[in-house]
Amino acid sequence: MRCPFCHFSETDVIDTRKLYEGEVIRRRRKCRACSRRFTTYERIESVSLMVVKKDGTREPYDREKIARGVRTACYRRPVSADAIEQLVNDVEAMVMATDEQEISSQAIGDAVMRRLRDLDEVAYIRFASVYRAFTDIGKLREAVDELLEREGDRNGRP
Repeated sequence: MRCPFCHFSETDVIDTRKLYEGEVIRRRRKCRACSRRFTTYERIESVSLMVVKKDGTREPYDREKIARGVRTACYRRPVSADAIEQLVNDVEAMVMATDEQEISSQAIGDAVMRRLRDLDEVAYIRFASVYRAFTDIGKLREAVDELLEREGDRNGRP
């Protein structure tokens, strides 16, 4: 592993930890030349999965694109980075469990929305407003009403 500071090609691993139920390995490393420390993460490389967009175009699956969308929706909300990472891991596990070469962007978006609804309702509305491309306030109101109905069902209200 090359040092990101001095670009020396030899480093020592000084600590290794499993994260997210063994899905990710975090390693603390120390450069043999400059002695600076840095962290690397390892995860299994996903198979070549293609995402079929709404317009029919295809693009390679990109975990970071999901993470970026969730982080944007959760901006300035009381949602921890660990909770966001776990949500992305859960969605990615669902995507990889399909055993297909292609998955629709709608299936991915729906999975993100289901998990965001349970995590933070404001983040859910933010994500839904972009994902569903609300064109007017009526569509936004429908999404909020859906949340309120669900909340009423959870609290035993009619």
